[in-house]
Amino acid sequence: MIRFLVSLTILLFASSALADGSSVTPPPKEAPITSVPKELKDLFYGESLYHAFQGDWFEAIARLDTELWQYHGLDEPQRDSLFRHIDQAEFAVGDFELAYRMHQRAGRAITAVIEGNVEQPVRNTAIYRLARLYFRKDQPVRALHTVERIEGAVPEGLREDLDFLRAQILMANGRFKGAVSTLRELLESGSCQGFSGYNLGIALMRDGQEREGRLHLDRNGQIPCEDSAALAIRDKSNLVLGEKLLEEAAYDGARQILDRVRLGGPFSNRALLGSGWADAYQGRFERALVPWSILADREITDSAVQEALLAVPYAYAKLGVYSKAAVLYGRALEAFGSEVAKLDASIGSIREGKFLKALVREELKQDANWVVKLRQLPETPETYYLLDLMASHDFQESLKNYLDLEALRKKLEIWEGDLDAFEELIRLRRAYYEPLLPEIDRQFRRLDSQMRLRLEQRDHIEKRLHAMLTAPRPDYLATAEERILKQQVARIEPALPAGEDLPEELEARIGRLLGVLTFNIRTDYDRRLTEAFHHMDELNRLIEALRKQYAAYVRVRQAATQSYKGYDETIRRQRGRIAEAREMVATLMARQGHILEVMAENELTSRRDRLAEYQIKARFALADSYDRATRAQGLKKVNQ
Repeated sequence: MIRFLVSLTILLFASSALADGSSVTPPPKEAPITSVPKELKDLFYGESLYHAFQGDWFEAIARLDTELWQYHGLDEPQRDSLFRHIDQAEFAVGDFELAYRMHQRAGRAITAVIEGNVEQPVRNTAIYRLARLYFRKDQPVRALHTVERIEGAVPEGLREDLDFLRAQILMANGRFKGAVSTLRELLESGSCQGFSGYNLGIALMRDGQEREGRLHLDRNGQIPCEDSAALAIRDKSNLVLGEKLLEEAAYDGARQILDRVRLGGPFSNRALLGSGWADAYQGRFERALVPWSILADREITDSAVQEALLAVPYAYAKLGVYSKAAVLYGRALEAFGSEVAKLDASIGSIREGKFLKALVREELKQDANWVVKLRQLPETPETYYLLDLMASHDFQESLKNYLDLEALRKKLEIWEGDLDAFEELIRLRRAYYEPLLPEIDRQFRRLDSQMRLRLEQRDHIEKRLHAMLTAPRPDYLATAEERILKQQVARIEPALPAGEDLPEELEARIGRLLGVLTFNIRTDYDRRLTEAFHHMDELNRLIEALRKQYAAYVRVRQAATQSYKGYDETIRRQRGRIAEAREMVATLMARQGHILEVMAENELTSRRDRLAEYQIKARFALADSYDRATRAQGLKKVNQ
């Protein structure tokens, strides 16, 4: 319960990061740097590691922060089970914060790594993660300064990722020569297939080596691969090179390069559009119709498809088939009108808050393609046009922040409900213990007084025994039978009538009896003393067990009281902190949600404005095609 109340005070907020758009990064492999100890001595530390390896960074940090807070508040922390793992735990909390994108507290993490008792590979891994965090936050200078701290041994599995990150950071800082050198080494080692070749081509062109850069993009666009990520970067290499050639009016070369892009890939729409224009610019409209017709039948929400809806009738008009062009312009105009209406509805839906509600649906997050599945929700029309936006780095980082805040909001609700449960538990405990404790205390006080008396008697006996080691007192060790006989003999003389003496024979017999008793007591003194000490040892063991039971009872008695007393103020304080935290989270969610909504609304507005322009073009082209078709029919009738 104490651990729960402490953990309520931890509020974690992630920050967004922006990487340089000129380079492409392979999907990062997120995992904690911290390793599991060979022998786990602290279960709460193990619990935080469990959550970390599940990727649940919030729970891992909350639990480990609570454990460390309690550890540092102990009078004798070396007696705590966390003492065996304290160095690793101090490093782990920083590691988890880095993984959770907590850039405002990343300084604490990196300090713990650099100054902590960790191995060089682990230190370098943490510095790499911090540099990557700064790079994603669009802080290339800080990322460069951070990555330059790495020295010495680097884990084998991290070496290539580190080199690739260093190359990207150099590119972001305009140091293309250094990036080219690093990327060449990666290219020769065959690592980061496709990604290193693409970035090398971009870096070379930015460095002024245009010809060699294009050569690398060309080679990268033909690499044999089967991995989906490598296939996508291969397509992007062909698309970038093809569009560049298209801008330079190298139409044949551009079409050949663009035709390499897979029809089922993520860049196929732009490639089909560019391939068609490469033929159209050379007047080969029949050939341009092939890719454009394929593109026009695809999802209309894509901007390339929308352009193709105008390009196809444009090609027919250039071929003189004005009637066909007029019909297709009419269809395009109708499609554009429908999409404009959909965009208006989407903008209205965003303003009503439905977009944010759709983003936090739990059932969607169970699927890796949940962003695409948003299109299948009838109550969220705004997502039709937002796939490109939602796949962008800026939007994704903002979305992560919003989802983190949403998770924190739910966690605060759960914690507030847990406090209600704790209060009910405390009430039940009070109702159970308070009627019982007075009678228990009364009996305990009676037994306690008896115990104290017996302990005083035991101490008195022990003092006598120790004194007998230097000053023997055989009479102290007489048996009960011997003491009774002595008492009986001592009562004989007082029992005689006054003035009468004991007979000599009786007096002699009494003397012999007393002599035998004294002889037995004195001759058996050593054995009796030894047995007395043995019995004292047994008594000490019993008394020690009695003291343990006494201490156990005292602890149980205190625990019974502490189980329902002293929590009212703590719970009241935590309720206040939860209320403050919920208010803060609500404010931050509103701001972050507004950012997402503005980004989405701006994207939809831009798409609507573009469609409005297409509508104007389609109307003029429709009228022109209709006039030309009518004129052509009139000439045909005249000629007939």
